[in-house]
Amino acid sequence: MATPFIRKLEHAGPLTDEERSVLLSLSTTSRTVSARQDIVLEHQTDTVPLILSGVAGRYKVLVHGTRRIVSFALPGDLCRVHAAATGALDLRVAALTACHVSDISPAKLREAIDTYPGISRALWWLTLTELSRAREWLVNDSRPADRRLAHHFCELLVCLQAVGLAGENSFELGIAQADYADALGISYVHVNRVMQALRSNGMISTGKHLLIFPDVERIKEFAEFDPGYLCLDGLRL
Repeated sequence: MATPFIRKLEHAGPLTDEERSVLLSLSTTSRTVSARQDIVLEHQTDTVPLILSGVAGRYKVLVHGTRRIVSFALPGDLCRVHAAATGALDLRVAALTACHVSDISPAKLREAIDTYPGISRALWWLTLTELSRAREWLVNDSRPADRRLAHHFCELLVCLQAVGLAGENSFELGIAQADYADALGISYVHVNRVMQALRSNGMISTGKHLLIFPDVERIKEFAEFDPGYLCLDGLRL
C-alpha cells in the first residue's frame, strides 16, 4: 500500500515488502486535529506524530508572543523525526488545516530502525532532508518577500508531488495567509499585498480551492528555487 509516508521514505531507496508492512503497522490508530489546534506540545516526547492528511506547522512562540513557523509538515511527514532519539525538543506543532494524524510510539520506531536496514536508511535520509530544508529556509529569509513566498509555494508543490498529492502545476490551497505570514516573518497585510502582486504578474492563479502556477518554470526561476535541497534523489553514498 503506497501511503504518503511510504512513498516519501522510498525516495531514500526501495523498501522490502516486509519493511513496508512494518511501517504500516506503526500507525494503527489515528485522530483528527482541527485547524489552529496543537498536534504536539513543547517538550512532549511520548509520541512521534505522523501526518496522514492536511498541513501542519512546526513553530516557536517568542517572548513577546509572536509565533514563527519554521517548517511545514505535509502528508507523509513525521512531525518530529528526532523524537525517537532525543528528548531535547523545543518546538510545538500545530495543525494549519484540519489534519488526520497517527501517533507512533518512539520505542516501536526505534525498534524498526534497529531491525530493518531499509527503514534505518530511510529515517537517516529523512533527518538529513529536514536539516537541508532548515538551511534553505534560513537562506530564503534573505530574499524579498515576493520571492520568499514564491519559494514556499514551489517547495509545497514539489513536496506534495513527491507523495502523489499535487498536479503538474497545482495543489490544494489550504494554508491561511496568516500562517504564511508567520512562516515568512512578515505581517498578514504584507502577505496579502505579495499574493496580489504574484497574481497580477501571472505567477499564480486560484480556482476551485487550488493554487495554480500558469508557468511552473517561470515561478521557480523567479523564486530561485532549486529542488536539490529536498534530496528527492535519495542518498548518494
